[in-house]
Amino acid sequence: MTPYSYEEFIKDIPLIGEDLLNENFDAIVGVARGGLTFAHFLSQLLNQRNLYTINSIHYEDTKKLEDIEIFNTPNLKDHEKVIVVDDIVDSGDTLDEILTHLKKEFPNIEFQSASIFYKSTAKISPNYYLHEAKDWIDFFWDKDTR
Repeated sequence: MTPYSYEEFIKDIPLIGEDLLNENFDAIVGVARGGLTFAHFLSQLLNQRNLYTINSIHYEDTKKLEDIEIFNTPNLKDHEKVIVVDDIVDSGDTLDEILTHLKKEFPNIEFQSASIFYKSTAKISPNYYLHEAKDWIDFFWDKDTR
């Protein structure tokens, strides 16, 4: 298990933000729950107030569930270019399912994705990421609630 601290996170946000600043995203969608902290900080960095969430359930604690439940889809019909963010792309199943769902709901929107961590074995890779994950990441926002 690899710990990921608040101090590391604060250093990482501007790094990934550099790549995203010139992309002119007109909305950010954070994948609840893991992507919410990242989405919030990214919205401040990019000065983007169009911040939404979408819910997915694919894990129960550290146990991966068989099905992915997606709910609370935001109304994005007035947007053209949206970045979907999560803390990690592990298997890629969740990101793949969410992007498929959003593209079906809003076929005229360009969707891209970003994560802090990405596993090279994932079936889909985010457009932007910072670190390759080699094992389970223990995010600071998860540790303080246990």
